[in-house]
Amino acid sequence: MNFNLTNEQAQIREAVRDWVNGSYGLSRRMDIVKAGGFSRVAYDELAALGIPGIQVPEAFGGLGLSAVEVMLTMEELGRGVVLEPLCDVLVAAATLVACGHADVKSEWLASMSDGRTLMVTAWQERGARYRMNACEATAVQVNGVWLLTGIKSLVPAGDKADAFLTPAMVNGTMAIFLVKARAEHVTTHAYATQDGGRAAELVMDGAPAELVTMDGATALAYAFDMGAAASCAEGVGVMEQTLAATVEYLHMRKQFGVPLSSFQALRHRVADMKMQLELARSMAYYATLMLDAPAAERRMAVSRAKHQLGNSMRFVGQQALQLHGGIGMTDEYVVSHHFRRLTQLEFAFGDSPYHLDVVSSGLQETAGVFA
Repeated sequence: MNFNLTNEQAQIREAVRDWVNGSYGLSRRMDIVKAGGFSRVAYDELAALGIPGIQVPEAFGGLGLSAVEVMLTMEELGRGVVLEPLCDVLVAAATLVACGHADVKSEWLASMSDGRTLMVTAWQERGARYRMNACEATAVQVNGVWLLTGIKSLVPAGDKADAFLTPAMVNGTMAIFLVKARAEHVTTHAYATQDGGRAAELVMDGAPAELVTMDGATALAYAFDMGAAASCAEGVGVMEQTLAATVEYLHMRKQFGVPLSSFQALRHRVADMKMQLELARSMAYYATLMLDAPAAERRMAVSRAKHQLGNSMRFVGQQALQLHGGIGMTDEYVVSHHFRRLTQLEFAFGDSPYHLDVVSSGLQETAGVFA
């Protein structure tokens, strides 16, 4: 298999990396955290690079690229521990492209691609525990207008978004709807997240909505898997910077007159961190490359990857804090931000136990060994 990047892919990765290195340092991130965990200015800068429209066809103003470019972008954003919800924006755009009808695409994709519209997914509900078929929100059609009622939780930057892509039940069948943030009977209640970002509860009480697709189960499964794969790529970027900061600290910090990096026991722990990083990287590639596979194969591949990423992120984050000691817990030091982001990413789009259950439930009698 060829893992060499094309010139276009390399350029996208370099463009995002240059922006992260030049425009999103720790001081700016801390300022954004203090301001509430989201910056529209930073989001507009990312939109100017074309990131929201990576998978949007060129006919709608996007770049018309693939999930591989999404993976590369999310890895670079992970290196910067970027707070803006690009993962959910990319998932929403890709879901509209794959599952939306022509009118929805014409109305929304162009403004999403150039950053005028910030659209995020709103699919989680209290008590659902990542189950995609657990949806209590309902939609009814009155005089030709869809009215949606329900509460969605942990909506990324929910009070700052312009629109939401959300599932609701129609006569026992799940459908996907688009709801404008400023529509009647729509309210949001914002709060800070563990990593310094921003989320909200989305309350809809007969809110007018636009139907995206009646095949909501298929669309939501696709969105969930794409989001999980993108979060895996982001986790790789965060872990890479966490490892780099840890190695730098061990070279700089001295004990008994010699650098900590000279102690063999600590070098072994760094080697274990590196091994977990590379294992996670290969699984993130695997998840991305399997997004075009049939639904059942895609689901299993993504769950395998997300389970491994959860274990790797927990290991790398915890080892980094232990090797740094007290300084690793302070807000003024970047590793504390890495640790919190890795912790939160483990729970994004399904935690490790959830994905382990998906994999174990999908095993056949021979588990493929003797088949």
